[in-house]
Amino acid sequence: MKIAFYAPMKPLDHPVPSGDRELGRALVTALEGRGHEVRTASRFRAWSGEGGEEAQQALAAEAAREVPVILERWRGAGWRPDLILTYHLYHKAPDWIGPALAEATGAPYAIVEASRALKRRDGPFAVGFAAADAALKRADAVFALHEDDAAGLAAIVPAERLHLLPPFIDAAPFAAVASDRPPGRPMRLLTVAMMRAGDKEASYDILAAALARLEDHAWHLTIAGDGPARDRILSRFPQARITALGAVARAALPAVYGAADIFLWPAVREAFGLVFLEAQAAGLPVVAGAAGGVPAIVRHGETGLIVPVGDSAAFAAAAAALIDDPDRVRRMGAAARRHVLSSHDIGVAGRRLEDGLAALVSA
Repeated sequence: MKIAFYAPMKPLDHPVPSGDRELGRALVTALEGRGHEVRTASRFRAWSGEGGEEAQQALAAEAAREVPVILERWRGAGWRPDLILTYHLYHKAPDWIGPALAEATGAPYAIVEASRALKRRDGPFAVGFAAADAALKRADAVFALHEDDAAGLAAIVPAERLHLLPPFIDAAPFAAVASDRPPGRPMRLLTVAMMRAGDKEASYDILAAALARLEDHAWHLTIAGDGPARDRILSRFPQARITALGAVARAALPAVYGAADIFLWPAVREAFGLVFLEAQAAGLPVVAGAAGGVPAIVRHGETGLIVPVGDSAAFAAAAAALIDDPDRVRRMGAAARRHVLSSHDIGVAGRRLEDGLAALVSA
């Protein structure tokens, strides 16, 4: 299959790391690994952080000018897609390009990952919301990454066009790491996240408050991540009990997970959190907030412990239950690795996605 790929929220070569970027890259890798030719249709970024009718109309106009440029480039190269595939759209990053390309080429149009928040139908993101809805209505298939998103999309996407594709990673590099857990030393805790204001900082605040309740337990926290709020965030933790690695290269992350025992992240407003899949693939049980699709990828009581989002006391209790029980950590860690390899690995997802897209193209 020849697939024209577009990510309106963030191009896959964007310099700022994020779970969104990594899942988009994994999506392309999964399709290429199945033998499909994937070409980036456009690097145009439709994302608008502030919204407003004027700003979003300007983005729509710019996107409209991009479409004939793409089509001319394809004609010049003698290339015609079998499928238009858009990754991740919502009211802040609608897709004005994919539907237009589908109309011009006659190729089917599919979307992987979309969300729909009705409260954004009016207000500063009304234009983006309407555009995202138009793309969802036009799509021949929509793949949601978790049940919450699927439930929100069901009001506008017919059931026969709506599919569930659980989030995934290339689990092999993480599953390959071996972690020794000798007795008699503090439990090695880990968190991996950007350090910026907003939801990330709120999660760090909850984590700091939870660990402050565990002064009498044996633990040491490693933090992998950097950002403009670094100094402010790190100041909330006891300096003698943390190691701040700063930004860690993607290739070095498996070793960071492999050096830990338990993964912690409160997950304020997380869609699902790829870090939970990475940690579990590396054999770490996780303690997480029950945000978005997190409960769908972490099996409570089996591969980790899920607590109400924002409840630092509950988070502390869950962390303590693991810190004080090394045998449980080992059992849950082994179950976590098996879970990701069987249900959330790139090979499994690639087959699921290929089956859905191939049926769409043949139809």
